[in-house]
Amino acid sequence: MATISEQTFFLDPDFEGTLQQQLQHMVTSAILSGRLKPGDKLPSSRKLAAHLGISRITVTLAYTELLANDYLTSRGRSGYYVSLSAPRPPAFELSRGGSEDRVDWSRALGQKFSAYAPVHRPPDWRRYPYPFIYGQTDPTLFDHRNWRVCAMQALGQRDFEALTADYYERDDPKLVEYILRHILPRRGITARPEEVLVTLGAQNALWIAAQILLTQRRLAAFENPCYPGLREILNQTRCKTLAVDVDTDGLDPDALSDEVDAVFTTPSHQCPTNATLPLERRMALLDRAEADNFLVVEDDYEFEMSFLDTPSPALKSLDRNGRVIYIGSFSKSLFPGLRLGYLVGSEPFIREARALRALVLRHPPGHLQRTAAYFLSQGHYDSQIKRMGLAYGERRVVMDQAIRAHGLTLAGTEQFGGSSFWMTTPEGIGSRALARELLDHGVLIEPGRAFFAPDAPDNRHYRLAYSSIPADRIAEGIARLAQALDRLQPGTGQSQHTPAPISH
Repeated sequence: MATISEQTFFLDPDFEGTLQQQLQHMVTSAILSGRLKPGDKLPSSRKLAAHLGISRITVTLAYTELLANDYLTSRGRSGYYVSLSAPRPPAFELSRGGSEDRVDWSRALGQKFSAYAPVHRPPDWRRYPYPFIYGQTDPTLFDHRNWRVCAMQALGQRDFEALTADYYERDDPKLVEYILRHILPRRGITARPEEVLVTLGAQNALWIAAQILLTQRRLAAFENPCYPGLREILNQTRCKTLAVDVDTDGLDPDALSDEVDAVFTTPSHQCPTNATLPLERRMALLDRAEADNFLVVEDDYEFEMSFLDTPSPALKSLDRNGRVIYIGSFSKSLFPGLRLGYLVGSEPFIREARALRALVLRHPPGHLQRTAAYFLSQGHYDSQIKRMGLAYGERRVVMDQAIRAHGLTLAGTEQFGGSSFWMTTPEGIGSRALARELLDHGVLIEPGRAFFAPDAPDNRHYRLAYSSIPADRIAEGIARLAQALDRLQPGTGQSQHTPAPISH
């Protein structure tokens, strides 16, 4: 037994959590690693607080929590000690010499999945002052306080069953009820509980749909350009594929093959061009589906962001023959790390989808589903959608003005809103070269190459999103983009420039 000096404790400025949580982490890590042994005496709360420069009550609260979890014990006025019954490190010794890996992994695996290259963004994208990247959360717009309240409510004794039970293949009935009564009617869709399945986001829903509908003998049509993850999902099914070029109105039903078995489309906001499928084409697509006996998978990933005009009705709302499978997601309207989405389809399809999901992950975590159900049903979700719509509307106006002021070229359309612009560079400038040039100036854009077929050449398209950048930084970011285009113009040469600082 030893007395541990307060000098052995140090705060980590990069720790993600409160000071109290960091103190608990330091002590438990030291115990579990064997550095602190049963019976060792810890520094007093006064000494440790003075050494770390923090409040004594913070140290006391951390010690109290460790007492409750039996990591520490208190001996009256004597102080705090490592509990004799605290969790112990493993009794065996880990091997100090690394083993030699002699497996030919390229032969064993075939690299079927790791070859997929999604849209790239730096993991530290938040340190760039001008991040025009898509689908990330702006913390100033998210309702942290009420989400935390709902999460605590879902942890309560009343919801113990929802938190701890294995639902097997079922979903949280409260979340399903809210989707049925409040979310789907906004898209003109009516459904029964047997026709809804909760998924781990829209991508998981796409994967489930593809696995069920496609085989090596079936033909899947999809939009070009499209969401890169969809193309890879279709490739993994080994089905036959047909890429259909989109125009300013999105997917043209007349361009579909008579042999198609399933069509994957994003009619509300075509990914990535933002084109909205007109009502005439929606009806024509459904007529083709009936005449040629194929199914339609509708990915409505961003319908909540239709703040410029009243959104068009979902394909599923116009479907009278059960041929449309609808995919929705909370990733864009809440936060992408939530990973909650849903499938809506005919009961036989959902029954099969539920069975497939059960084989892979049973169901999304019960606590997550119940927290989302409370957040949605108590009105916080609608308030957040309104707040995001106002903020995105302002940012879109600022970005549109800046784009036009600098003579940049729009390649896509913005009829109903969304959270991005689809752009194109001048002749002779590739978007990947533009993205590399902008990095040193604190600007992040998304080159369009990933949205096209793998064998397509580097092209001039790129995406500018405004979900992650405040309105007051947009104009300067667009100005830097325009300056980079000037530097990259063929024949002008690379001008000398001083990179702008990235941190702010």
